[in-house]
Amino acid sequence: MRMKSLIAMAAMAWSAACGAQSYPSRPITVVVPGPPGGATDTVARALAEDMGKRLGQTIIVDNKPGGAGVIAVQAITRSAPDGYTILLTHSSPLINTPHLYRNVPYDVRRDLAFVTELCIAKIVLAVNRDVPVKNVQQFLDWAAKNKGKVSYGSYGVGTFPHLVGAHLNQVRGLDMAHVAYKGEAPMAQDMIAGNIAWAIGSMSTLGPHIKSGRLTALAVMGDKRIKELPDVPTMAEAGLKEQELRSPAWLGLFARSGTPAAVLSRLEAEARASVQSPTMRARLEALAMDPVGNSPAEFRREFDATEPVVAQMIKASGATAE
Repeated sequence: MRMKSLIAMAAMAWSAACGAQSYPSRPITVVVPGPPGGATDTVARALAEDMGKRLGQTIIVDNKPGGAGVIAVQAITRSAPDGYTILLTHSSPLINTPHLYRNVPYDVRRDLAFVTELCIAKIVLAVNRDVPVKNVQQFLDWAAKNKGKVSYGSYGVGTFPHLVGAHLNQVRGLDMAHVAYKGEAPMAQDMIAGNIAWAIGSMSTLGPHIKSGRLTALAVMGDKRIKELPDVPTMAEAGLKEQELRSPAWLGLFARSGTPAAVLSRLEAEARASVQSPTMRARLEALAMDPVGNSPAEFRREFDATEPVVAQMIKASGATAE
């Protein structure tokens, strides 16, 4: 019996190795936690086209919106660990959702394999043009003088823009009211109309309104300035150096944990080559995103550094969702 077990185990290992060597031998599905037409979907379709050519197989984009990203992530955690169903997601379903909702049915570190961080969205703090400030310090002073009268927008409870506002309220003693919208576009329109004073959003949404003068950019989130707004400082340069104000606005690629190492290596190599190619770089930059393409270990380290910070921000804000 022992010999039969050893033979069976050897056969299974041989079969897995052969499968990894021939990967991919059929179409791959990339699951996206959002509807067609959104920024994540647009990146997924561009990557599917370019990466599919590199892999020699069709990559099908499967949109699974809803449930704060849980539906999409579960599609991966319930799939076979073979690299034929992968996840392209923004950070919220993996970082925010588990701390906002009860009984989220997955554990990122246990259930997912990090492949690569694809890109980072360029995020900006902006005010409507009627707010009489030109920089972050003036803005904070103005908000303090108008305590209880200032409102800000986000695209949902527990999202990064909401948490930044809650953080500023707590550490600066402000009393700014939070208004949640169903997306960046309605948030931006309400800010332009003067119904909210300020918001944090992507350059792809807010950039055109900043360029037209309807909004004023005060700072960019992240570690460096962006080429679209070279004169606008980072939050740290503006005097706000807290870790909480670094935006985790990445898009990343994941597979099911337990996927063979050879398959993960192939996915990583082709995804990294894709995002660093001139064609994909141009497409990402047109969406106001910076290409990254780091290693799984580097991506995991960034996740491990960011997740507890966001978790504490959610706890401090008192934000919950059902």
